[in-house]
Amino acid sequence: MFDALLTDGTTEVEAAVRAAAAAEIMPRFRRLAGHEILEKNGPHDLVTVADRLAEEHLTASLTRLLPGSVVVGEEAVHADPKVYDALGGDAPVWIVDPVDGTRQFVRGEPGFCTLVALAHHGELLASWTYAAALDRMAVAVRGGGATLDGEAIRSGSPVSGDPLHVATSHPDYTTDDQKRALLGLRAEGIAARPCGSAGLEYLDVARGALDAVAFTWEYAWDHAAGLLLVAEAGGAQATLSGAPFRIVGGNTLPFTAARDGATVDRVLEALRAGA
Repeated sequence: MFDALLTDGTTEVEAAVRAAAAAEIMPRFRRLAGHEILEKNGPHDLVTVADRLAEEHLTASLTRLLPGSVVVGEEAVHADPKVYDALGGDAPVWIVDPVDGTRQFVRGEPGFCTLVALAHHGELLASWTYAAALDRMAVAVRGGGATLDGEAIRSGSPVSGDPLHVATSHPDYTTDDQKRALLGLRAEGIAARPCGSAGLEYLDVARGALDAVAFTWEYAWDHAAGLLLVAEAGGAQATLSGAPFRIVGGNTLPFTAARDGATVDRVLEALRAGA
């Protein structure tokens, strides 16, 4: 079912992602009116007309590319939480975050991206990370490696003796237990900072510009594309329990993705010390 799409059709998906951004996102970049910005669950959880229209655009184009597939998109799930159940179903699933980094988008900053991943029975098959304002496209295919703007990327390993640079969850999205765990990242030799767009943080891990991320929420649209990108670039990931992160949910949080397995172990050790 997927062979043709994953070998010959990835450029078609890339074109669909670029088209959605060109039609619905970039014309509104730095041009949003006040009534086009809404709060979903508080001032740090924003949605714009660009998010909604881009997701509608992608839903139509992606399901045309793969008949019988379904879409789990951030805005559709917000409207109907049952949509999320499709991640555990039999149909192939497109996982979509139309504007990852909506706060940055609203502020007129270029640090946002569109995230698309293809999964089946909980297994990630391919992903696309498109930073439209920067015109940068990262693609990962299971077993086929990761590229950025057509060039292969590898995560590598942190430089021995240098501080470990880690992007972490915003405090507003954490429980008290998770806050304590994240305090473990204040350890000597670790330089932690709040994350921006999750998708772009994953991209930085995949290309070796950031050592690790540590997140406390598990919505698939934020993580699916990036996790595959990191894995195909040679990186690793695990939850607080040591088990791999599952896109269908039920993970022990926080979890981390990093440039290599040794860095994953180091971040988990710090998180457990904080917990």
